[in-house]
Amino acid sequence: MKNWIVRWIANLAALFAVTQLVSGVSFKMGHPLSILIVVVGLSLANTIIRPIIMFFAWPVNCLTFGLFGFALNVAFFWIAGSGVVPGYRVDGPVAALIGSVSMGVLSGIISFLFKDRSDKEK
Repeated sequence: MKNWIVRWIANLAALFAVTQLVSGVSFKMGHPLSILIVVVGLSLANTIIRPIIMFFAWPVNCLTFGLFGFALNVAFFWIAGSGVVPGYRVDGPVAALIGSVSMGVLSGIISFLFKDRSDKEK
């Protein structure tokens, strides 16, 4: 149970770092909950919507060697920053691409560093 909390905190920290490091991805400090809303929204989209889309688009995903799934993550990141969440903004597809990749890498590193080692995975 502790691992999903670590992943959410890792996603929050990664998104905050991305908004500070990547030009074109920003949030206004006047909306402190916007980062939390974006992380929850992206998590729900990747948990609920993405598998449904991938199920129906599996031939496209096979033909593109998995790049469709990558493009889907970039699209979710861009949609979240296109006015859906107040105070959070992504300026274009290039910023969405860089931001999505950066967030994935940073979140993965943070999750790995703070993973609960007491749980033995099989």
